[in-house]
Amino acid sequence: MPKSKKQAGATRPTMMDVAAAAGVSQATVSLVLSGSKGARLAEATRRRVVDAANALGYRFVRRGPRPMAPEAQSTILFVVDEISADPWMALAFEGARDFALEQGISVTLGVSHGDPEVEASLIASAARQRLVGVLYGTILTREVQLSQAFAGHRTVLVNCHDAERAHSAVLPGDLVGGRVATEHLIAMGRRRIGYINGQHGVEGARDRLKGYRQALASADMSFDPQLVKPGNWEPSAGYNMTRELMALPAPPDAIFCANDMMAVGCYEALKELGLSIPGDVAVIGFDDRDIAQYMHPPLSTLVLPQYEMGRTAAELLIDASGGLPIAPTRIKVECELIVRESTGLAANAVKARRAAE
Repeated sequence: MPKSKKQAGATRPTMMDVAAAAGVSQATVSLVLSGSKGARLAEATRRRVVDAANALGYRFVRRGPRPMAPEAQSTILFVVDEISADPWMALAFEGARDFALEQGISVTLGVSHGDPEVEASLIASAARQRLVGVLYGTILTREVQLSQAFAGHRTVLVNCHDAERAHSAVLPGDLVGGRVATEHLIAMGRRRIGYINGQHGVEGARDRLKGYRQALASADMSFDPQLVKPGNWEPSAGYNMTRELMALPAPPDAIFCANDMMAVGCYEALKELGLSIPGDVAVIGFDDRDIAQYMHPPLSTLVLPQYEMGRTAAELLIDASGGLPIAPTRIKVECELIVRESTGLAANAVKARRAAE
């Protein structure tokens, strides 16, 4: 069964470790180490990632001829509902592929666009290649109802879940992530925290809001609905909702944006108003997109753990194929807090170090 880093004890370096050492996101590390030729990355960035991976002893898993599994089954099919400009499903695929290759099992990718006929065709084709099972992933965290094409095949869901709980599901820990983000702002001395939510009806937005409210309650801070604004994941919402928040009679001293792209708009609005970050208003995002580290100041955020979700899903599937009696389960993968200057902690740490010197 999958083990967390804490449970497993000393573990080999992970892609997240390489990202931290190189000062880039997991998406960038995935693109560099997978040898993606289409990615527009500076050579200096590629070199930094490779050097960090070498220094940490990260195990490279390269594309090319794959070893055959010692058992009869040797292929996993990863079906995604769609491909978008966001890197999330690509990261999940890379995580599943890397773990499976370590077991001598290949992973193939198919895009279904939610079409049952396409899904049936993809699965029928993969079944001719000695199929271990199927991973099914969605761009948005949501409930799904699998088509009949999946019947009879081991299936693990990635970033989605089924109402009947007939299949194991691996999901991001959005609720805990929302709580951690808010608790971090509270720990930094912020007492009036605004929240700009994501798209209405999306599970990730709903759970991050729940986490925000839980953190306030745990700190004995009252929930003020005026401090919660609707968003849509885009910079425009971050900009417009920040202007509304700062126009309140008692404006916030911190803003939690439900994703990094809205934080981009939030920054612009605060700068137009002549407010400093984090001096006047601390800002935290969610997702750890590449842009977060290059914002001024660099944005504190939480990692959307799609790579780890893909690895965990592949491990569940391979364990089940080996005959382990595993009941369907739901696993929430931790969204790690990445602290940068936008919430003040990094700047305070520098001041403390200088004072000690």
